[in-house]
Amino acid sequence: MHARLISDVLGHIRWRGWRCVCIPQRAASTEAQPLPSRAQVVICGGGIMGASVAYHLTKLGWHDIVLLEQGRIAAGSTRFCAGIVSTVKHISIETEMADYSNKLYQQLEAESGIPTGYKRTGSVLLAQTQDRLISLRRMVSRLRMKSIPCEIITPKQVGELHPLLNIHDLVGAMYVPEDAVVSTADIALALVTAARSKGVQVHEHTAVNHVLVERGHVSGVDTDRGQIECEYFVNCAGQWAYELGLSNEEPVSIPLHACEHFYLLTSPLRTPLQDNLPCVVDPDGRIYIRNWQGGILSGGFEKNPKPIFTEGRNQLEIQNLQEDWDHFEPLLSALLRRMPSLEALEILRLVNCPESFTPDMRCVMGESPTLLRYFTLAGMNSQGCSLGGGAGKFLAEWMVHGYPQDNVWPLDIKRFGALQSSRTFLRHRVMEVMPLIYDLKVPRWDFQTGRQLRTSPLYDRLDAQGARWMEKHGFERAKYFVPPGKDLLSLDQSKTFYKPDWFDIVGSEVKCCKEAVCVIDMSSFTKFEISSPGDQALDTLQYLFSNDVDVPVGHIVHTGMLNERGGYENDCSVVRLQKRSFFMISPTDQQVHCWSWLKQHLPSDSDLFLEDVTWKYTALNLIGPRAMDVLSELSYAPMTPDHFPSLFCKEMSVGYANGIRVMSMTHTGEPGFTLYIPIEYALHVYNEIMSVGQKYGIRNAGYYALRSLRIEKFFAFWGQDLDSFTTPLECGREFRVKLDKGCDFIGRDALLRQRDEGIFKRFTMFILEDHDTDLDLWPWWGEPIYRNGEHVGKTTSSAYSYTLGRHVCLGFIHSSNPVTPDFINRGEYEIEIAGQRFQAKAKLYPFSSLFTQRRRKEDMELGY
Repeated sequence: MHARLISDVLGHIRWRGWRCVCIPQRAASTEAQPLPSRAQVVICGGGIMGASVAYHLTKLGWHDIVLLEQGRIAAGSTRFCAGIVSTVKHISIETEMADYSNKLYQQLEAESGIPTGYKRTGSVLLAQTQDRLISLRRMVSRLRMKSIPCEIITPKQVGELHPLLNIHDLVGAMYVPEDAVVSTADIALALVTAARSKGVQVHEHTAVNHVLVERGHVSGVDTDRGQIECEYFVNCAGQWAYELGLSNEEPVSIPLHACEHFYLLTSPLRTPLQDNLPCVVDPDGRIYIRNWQGGILSGGFEKNPKPIFTEGRNQLEIQNLQEDWDHFEPLLSALLRRMPSLEALEILRLVNCPESFTPDMRCVMGESPTLLRYFTLAGMNSQGCSLGGGAGKFLAEWMVHGYPQDNVWPLDIKRFGALQSSRTFLRHRVMEVMPLIYDLKVPRWDFQTGRQLRTSPLYDRLDAQGARWMEKHGFERAKYFVPPGKDLLSLDQSKTFYKPDWFDIVGSEVKCCKEAVCVIDMSSFTKFEISSPGDQALDTLQYLFSNDVDVPVGHIVHTGMLNERGGYENDCSVVRLQKRSFFMISPTDQQVHCWSWLKQHLPSDSDLFLEDVTWKYTALNLIGPRAMDVLSELSYAPMTPDHFPSLFCKEMSVGYANGIRVMSMTHTGEPGFTLYIPIEYALHVYNEIMSVGQKYGIRNAGYYALRSLRIEKFFAFWGQDLDSFTTPLECGREFRVKLDKGCDFIGRDALLRQRDEGIFKRFTMFILEDHDTDLDLWPWWGEPIYRNGEHVGKTTSSAYSYTLGRHVCLGFIHSSNPVTPDFINRGEYEIEIAGQRFQAKAKLYPFSSLFTQRRRKEDMELGY
């Protein structure tokens, strides 16, 4: 039946021809006006992103703005957007952006005078499996933290909201009543109209050739109609952003790639659909459905997407691409299963338009790490309509104030390096990313494409010993090691929101770290060397770092690099190698961001030498009480605390290898050492360590064990717990700040004010009290925290503590009044996991004694 329907549709489509989803109204005459000779800001791209940035810059008081569009306003991907405004996002900052967009679009017609097609319809997300319903329950918990109305509903309630839906295979759904639909092209037109009324100049049919550069920052743009001097440039060129970035005198890497995206349009039903029917997302069927002029618009994200334009720049204005009914057939079949009454409905058109996707399903925004005042907002992963208003607002704030008003690190362009810009990598990765939009994403899932891109010299050895891998910033890192005899295939395919199959494996690695000695390859950590002929290196680092790095040679300092607000731009360890030479260790994904921050703040006329030496050193972390025995035997040197104190570094011989930087720190709170080994010696040193360590019970361990150890020790990690809006005073790190030493540093004034005024959020450890590890859903991150029944924050990371026999969550408690230790200690706390709350004990310091007893719930309810 489906095949016959497709053939009938093909014949009908060829006869009927093309109809566009929405035809944008014209903002003004297309008569070409001369370009200005200069402007403060030039924006490239007249879609919803460029329009939103221009609109929000005017709201912040910038008006000397030129918006350039190579074709017509809203004639690119914006023209073909399905127009669904959904707040259901997996990342908090995206939810915030979408919620802002929804509120903005609601009032935009009154402000601009342009009809936008805004209609609050609500949306229903369907669940065909219990795992999908768990995912939706977790999402409900997160949206409610943002005060977004939503609830879990029954299949019967789904049928009441949308009578045409087949509900017989559903186990439940999520209802978001304030989601909406719009005409995205008209939203862009309204934003442009409003921006124009505030002085923004708009020039259509003007192509940007490249950006002009002077002394490392933007100085102008070269177009096919002449040059414009400018201070800021914003790349909102959509699928062309990649090529435009590479066209500059100093190329800017913007990793995105286009894929074909399909949806169909039908004629009105015999009884036209009401325009307030909710949008439907059926992720297990991989489709979405919305009302369109009494009929439906339905598309989806197929398992076998079709990348396009790998060879480079395509046509100026996006036209409807070639139909491919064979490719669309699985989505059409899913639509007919969900809405059987549509089988005889006339289909007007199968729309095929390009959409841009990024390597991690998150948009690209922010200032280029290599070219100052070059900003980007692109790669929306088919979420441009939902994110457009909020993303434009955050980028405009970034440009005007120097930073956005919330933590946008998950979207920051500096999370990527040049390694993610290979055309082959992007083509293969987006073929995985597009299906993932609707795939069930359980905790700890990993991308499968673009792997083994950056590896330690020990990769093959560790892989042969059972390492299971994850990827961080393109670097392969071992999660855990599967012992001989385990079913590797079933372990790799295990996906659950409950107790994972690797639980006992990681537990044995943690036990070995506690009782014997383990080795963890931590080569992925970012490593810089900073030196100078005189004292300039010390003077500069004293200003950049919040802790005192003027320590004796060989000492290690844990410190942060703060911004003017006192927030962490980086969390790192610094070793004073020599009087004028320093070695800096930072998180893996800080490589680009940290380098950019240092380059921007180092004196331009100095003799400072900064080198990224990440690739030069393999890092091995020896954790456990027998680590000193292993190293003593290999170096013929005493490694006891009397001879090798904590937070100390010596250059030593290990085995036959010289020049090994041995540091008495482990990043876990356990005893041990980290060895920074020149890569040519890595295999030899590893072999020697494993050989000598056999008598001490040595084994390999992975990052899951490290995570458990650091969380139970209440160690915060940048990017998970710390960000640019978190200060040392808010996470109990006052002792790492030189506030009273008379040294000025970035962020000092903000910290002094905060010390006087009090802190209004505090990093806290929570131990789950009535949670059953074997039967209950696990906490992972992002769970709401309740104090005395009121929402006060969310978790930032969590892990099972094999030492405590309980789950440990880390997170921030917020209050409108100063958060003092007494405030925390007087509260009764709960952590909500997928709608179920568990009692938790709050601590400001790690536990010093072990739990000897575990509570189990006598009655379990797994109802949905």
